Amino acid sequence: MAKFVLAGRADCPYYAKAELVADYLQKNLPDFRIHKITQHPHVWEEWLKALCEKNKWSHKNSPIIWRELLDRGGKGLLLGGYNEFLEYAQLYYGVTSSMTTELMTMVAQENLGTHIEKELEEESQKGLIGPLQVWITSASSLACYNLIPILTSGEVFGKHTEISINLFDHKQAEEDLKILMREAQDLASPILRSVSICTRAEEAFCQAQVIIVLDHSTDREVYSLEDCIRSRAPLCQLYGSLIEKNAHDSVRIIVGGKSFVNLKTALLMRYAPNFSRNIIAVALGAEGQAKATLARKLKTTPSCIKDVIIWGNISGNNYVDLRKAKIYRYESAVWGPPDYSRPVLSLIFDSEWVNRDFVITLKTLTATGRQFGGILAAHSIATTLKYWFHGSPPGEIVSLGVLSEGQFGIPEGIVFSMPVKFENGTWVVLTDLKDIEISEQIMTRMTSDLIQEKLVALGELINFQPYQSEADLAKEDKKTTSPTTDDNEEHQKFSDVSDYKDLFAGLIPVEEKDLVMSDGKSVEDKATSAVLLVTTHVVQS
Repeated sequence: MAKFVLAGRADCPYYAKAELVADYLQKNLPDFRIHKITQHPHVWEEWLKALCEKNKWSHKNSPIIWRELLDRGGKGLLLGGYNEFLEYAQLYYGVTSSMTTELMTMVAQENLGTHIEKELEEESQKGLIGPLQVWITSASSLACYNLIPILTSGEVFGKHTEISINLFDHKQAEEDLKILMREAQDLASPILRSVSICTRAEEAFCQAQVIIVLDHSTDREVYSLEDCIRSRAPLCQLYGSLIEKNAHDSVRIIVGGKSFVNLKTALLMRYAPNFSRNIIAVALGAEGQAKATLARKLKTTPSCIKDVIIWGNISGNNYVDLRKAKIYRYESAVWGPPDYSRPVLSLIFDSEWVNRDFVITLKTLTATGRQFGGILAAHSIATTLKYWFHGSPPGEIVSLGVLSEGQFGIPEGIVFSMPVKFENGTWVVLTDLKDIEISEQIMTRMTSDLIQEKLVALGELINFQPYQSEADLAKEDKKTTSPTTDDNEEHQKFSDVSDYKDLFAGLIPVEEKDLVMSDGKSVEDKATSAVLLVTTHVVQS
């Protein structure tokens, strides 16, 4: 069987004449097959150049004809152009063409019209499927810059799911958004249908199917922690109303960043009540930081450590629970197959490091906000989205900030980080985990600040009072001296983006023993007594 490929510019008259001869041969010869390819005149030269480079051919005009070697495979045998094909047809099959120049030109124009109609039909078919509409707020931020390449890689939503990215930010960031849009387009990702920018609030979240809420930067000065908390409410109220008005019915909203993540999630749930079930807060950044710190201690890679649980306020008072943490592929005297794991705490024999150094490391990073840099924030958000769409690894515990329904003794109605798994496009709280009870004092410490943050943001509470246990108060009573301030110091200005960690020094317990849940057991039993508290608030930097 002879199979030929005839390719040419859609408006080429010589392609039209060669096509007529090829159609005649295919109709009258049972072993002759022809495959036709037309390209728009605007892209023909580029397409031909790429084809010739791929097959190491030399050809510059339209049409180009080659023979496919069906019985031997390979790249095909170049026949040539219009003249070579007619000569071949006359020599081997005794067939030639008497088509006039006028008719050739007319057929060529018909071919061009047919080609354009076919392109429009293909685009229309793509439109029926429609790309996934992804909106990113505060899109001029560094986190967004790092997030876009991950979203367009196909690893998050799938290799065959096209997406349209919409960059939303304030008007002053428009030039930065344009630069980011061009860079995203330059990626030439096969799944990226389009990139657009939006600086008009009323147009935001139109038919959004995924909304990624990043930290909002502002140059406005605030005078107190309460002012900083209250400043989150107006923006969340705006976002909530726009989501209710413009977003798709199945929208999924994910809140990431390094400041007041739980609070922003709770406020969005309040102002977009119809979508409250579909709003979550990313905790994988804090979880990843804990894994990396453990990995450095154990001289392994963070990806080998699983099932670290983050409880509470993702960017504030939270507890790192190592009671379920496992390590895989750990090099030691005991070795096993890839799915063999060992409890992390059984390999850390330095209880002082667990109770003190580990906590101080995480606390320091949280106080400065360094653990939520652009790369970590982007990766945490992308991984959480991937789990949401495709499910988390089987048997693996994932930390996630969700609305409490009273699980684990957590008060209802607050956004709280807790252990979950993702499956079937949703998340499920792992309420069946054994031996993860949290003491009433620790739970009160975590929930008190979350409740107060929400009340302050809504204007129902004037002053934020960090939780203090009876032991904390007793320590305060024993102090013989206390710092004094004058009126000027009390009214010192603080930027909304820095210098807040000093305000929260009183939240950090003086003695590290307050940071560990302990039941009095020895270091060998520390697997049941290692819930670590990172006591700090992070203010946007």
